[in-house]
Amino acid sequence: MTFKADSKLAARVVASPNHDARTSRIDILLLHYTGMQTAEEALARLSDREARVSSHYFVYEDGTIAQLVPERRRAWHAGEASWKGATDINSRSIGIEVVNPGHEFGYRDFPAAQIDAVIALCRNIVARHPIRRERVLGHSDVAPTRKNDPGEKFPWDRLAAAGVGLWLEPSPIGPGRTLSANDKGAEVEQLQKQLARFGYDLKITRLYDDNTRSVVTAFQRHFRPARVDGLADVSTRETLARLLAKK
Repeated sequence: MTFKADSKLAARVVASPNHDARTSRIDILLLHYTGMQTAEEALARLSDREARVSSHYFVYEDGTIAQLVPERRRAWHAGEASWKGATDINSRSIGIEVVNPGHEFGYRDFPAAQIDAVIALCRNIVARHPIRRERVLGHSDVAPTRKNDPGEKFPWDRLAAAGVGLWLEPSPIGPGRTLSANDKGAEVEQLQKQLARFGYDLKITRLYDDNTRSVVTAFQRHFRPARVDGLADVSTRETLARLLAKK
């Protein structure tokens, strides 16, 4: 299937067969890294019918943008995921794959030209769709037990400065009570309720269990990247509370 690119920023179309009909309106913009050793390998996989994965856009390290799936179609990029109680994230999102080998193959900083292109593309997309800033998310936000991308090196602050996504300067890391494995009680319950209210899929158990640690880790990767350890220190909890207030 060939199609005309939705964004004038796309230099070319590389049509992927991996898509189907949407069942929800678009209200999420989801960022990924490719997590493979080369861009060519990643693009081949996203275009392979048997792989059954795809995204709408693909951004090379030099800033070149390709479109793989029309925005009106449901690309297969989020997998098993959830946000704010919605579980078919593919139906309501536009997915952007950003070339980076990821944690498995030598995670590295995203080049400035690449991020400039991502920002321009995101701005173009949110201008055409009703996507609120707090619904510009990372793959790890909607699938915290499975995914790490786009990771703690992704410059969410730069995107927010350009009007894309929710961000504030994280509270400084310092001393104080840290919640960690097997802690339980009211403090853990409050943390879980705040994370769930923010949008993460997290049951309220009052126990700092593995799922809670995974969600805290995902939150840190996006909103407090200076230290990603899955421990809910004062900095993490204060940053979360401030973001909830800002929303």
